[in-house]
Amino acid sequence: MNFEILGEITEIEIVAIGAAIRDLHRLKKLYGKGRWHKMKGVALVRLKTGHVRKAELHRYEAHGIGKMEFKRQRYLD
Repeated sequence: MNFEILGEITEIEIVAIGAAIRDLHRLKKLYGKGRWHKMKGVALVRLKTGHVRKAELHRYEAHGIGKMEFKRQRYLD
């Protein structure tokens, strides 16, 4: 990751579940079978440059596997 998550992720929403996830095949191949969810939320992140910004984050998670692959989508400040 190019950033560090500071504090909790808030405003969490489900974006897609199961077959609606474009990367589902890759996720199953890398991490195993599970009921995969694509989630989005908002958190403060510290960039490599040291700047702290509020950003929208997307992540994949599955029960029994955990939270995987955080992506910074856009800055909100």
